[in-house]
Amino acid sequence: MRKAKHPRRESKPRADVASDYEHITSDRGLADLCRQLADAPTIAFDTEFVSEHTYRPQLCLIQVAAGERMAVIDPQTISDVTPFWELLASPGHETLVHAGREELLFCLAAVGRPPTGLFDVQIAAGLVGYEYPAGYGSLMYKLLGTRLHKGETRTDWRRRPLSAAQLSYALDDVRYLGPMAEALKARLAELERTAWLDDEMTAWQSDVAATRSGERWWRVSGASGLSRRSLAVVRELWRWREKEAEHRDSPTRRVLRDDLIIELAKRKSSDIKHIRAVRGMERRDLDRVLPSLAAAVERGLAVPDAECPTPAQREAPSQLTVLGQFLSTALSSICRAAHLAPSIVGTTSDVRELVAYRLGMGKRDGEPPTLGRGWRAEVVGRRIEDLLAGRLSMRIADPLSNEPLVFEPVGEQPDKAES
Repeated sequence: MRKAKHPRRESKPRADVASDYEHITSDRGLADLCRQLADAPTIAFDTEFVSEHTYRPQLCLIQVAAGERMAVIDPQTISDVTPFWELLASPGHETLVHAGREELLFCLAAVGRPPTGLFDVQIAAGLVGYEYPAGYGSLMYKLLGTRLHKGETRTDWRRRPLSAAQLSYALDDVRYLGPMAEALKARLAELERTAWLDDEMTAWQSDVAATRSGERWWRVSGASGLSRRSLAVVRELWRWREKEAEHRDSPTRRVLRDDLIIELAKRKSSDIKHIRAVRGMERRDLDRVLPSLAAAVERGLAVPDAECPTPAQREAPSQLTVLGQFLSTALSSICRAAHLAPSIVGTTSDVRELVAYRLGMGKRDGEPPTLGRGWRAEVVGRRIEDLLAGRLSMRIADPLSNEPLVFEPVGEQPDKAES
């Protein structure tokens, strides 16, 4: 982020720029805005950022809407936008976002706390039957009947000055969040699912926050099937890559690709000559870091056997695979009948985990799997358990219907079947 050397006054809109918003370009202007929004009951916000060239996404613009008030905050001309994140994290208001993962991460990174009363319209939409994840424009049209202009989808938000069209395009991302949220709240209340959203938002925020501190080395592509020793090397190389990428402020893939991490882990050699001999490792920019990279491999090789990572379960039993595929179809049908987006409820992997749990093929200690907890258990998990236990059957009622499958308690007449 580029910092301004001196505070600057707010720029006045040009004649060709819409004047229904404030353009905040100085620390003083940001402080004034935050004071004025301190008593707002609802604050909607969105960000524009670029993540292709840096270790962490580069914040380029913040759009804000609170009632009739709208503003664009320019982080490139403000020395410190922390007052805005403090405002969002302070109690006393609701915060509206759409697909707000990065927005949540920006706030956590700045002040260590999430925005207060976070309401994500994308998540709420999935809980009342709209597709998940739904794009902003698609969801806006379905909820409000308003179409979003798409003229600035290829904007480089780092460049200045931004045109009137670009600023208007950015503001559209918050202009309609309030009405969208109100429509979704009404539908959630009608379906008695407001508490579901509260639970989902809490779990989602915890998951996002965990990505900031948790080690995700196990997500390196190609790690499945490796030995425990090779996995120890993968873990150390992942840690090395994270530190090096942060030091360079570069995307991790530009430091060391996943396939090279896997190849080095398979070879299990910390000899620099052997490392350099791997195809793809001959890059000049890697020469200066080869000693530290080799040291990371050596650390992985030195991990005691008992402390090496345990591989994930390899191939699932054949019956588990068959049941998972079959019951995934049931999951989708149950969700559609209940006005839920199947993808927000669970995946085929979640179904397999529930089946394994109920059939004693997985871990029985700790809490039940995803589909066996909370509202998911109420709507889907128990239906799947009934199918597994033979208390419920599934058949095709009308192959031309939008919902061709029906569920019947075993022994019940077909005309009493559940759709």
